[in-house]
Amino acid sequence: MFSEHAFSIFEESIAKYHIIDDVYQDFSNPYNVDEIDHLLYRKNWIDTVQWHYEDIIRDPNIDPVAALDLKRKIDASNQDRTDLVEYVDGYFLKKYQSVEIKDTATINTESPAWAIDRLSILALKIYHMREEAERKDAALEHKEKCAQKLNVLLEQKKDLSTAIDQLISDIESGKKYMKVYKQMKMYNDEELNPVLRGTK
Repeated sequence: MFSEHAFSIFEESIAKYHIIDDVYQDFSNPYNVDEIDHLLYRKNWIDTVQWHYEDIIRDPNIDPVAALDLKRKIDASNQDRTDLVEYVDGYFLKKYQSVEIKDTATINTESPAWAIDRLSILALKIYHMREEAERKDAALEHKEKCAQKLNVLLEQKKDLSTAIDQLISDIESGKKYMKVYKQMKMYNDEELNPVLRGTK
């Protein structure tokens, strides 16, 4: 199943990041640039780095200049994340471009890639909640609460994976069709953001 394969790549990316556990570490992609695995690995790496950006920026003692720099890194990361989602959807559009769509076909509320995006974030939640549930220096009550939350996340993973695989199967058989809209983010565009436009 595609979801199981994608999740294993997300886990690989997360594990590789945590060997050094530094947002500024070098990135290298072990997968061929022409493979969907290349996009999945890159997508999760972006999510993983941003996860840790979000931790750092919440430090109440962070230097304001450093916080501003980090906020801009988070903005850039969000744009990269959106771009990667669109590349993944491009993969599915190309793969299923010749499928004969049934007259009764319906459109899904989200594209395959946006559902896969949620699975990537869920992989990070599971990794870090498991860390907390097994933390040796944590109180027993903390670990028990985190273990309960981990069980919920694992159930969510099961449901989301099932939904993703069903969606892909329905697209493949023509029961559903893809219609992808580009994310028209306005805040990074010098022509659309009035603050940026005023600085020109």
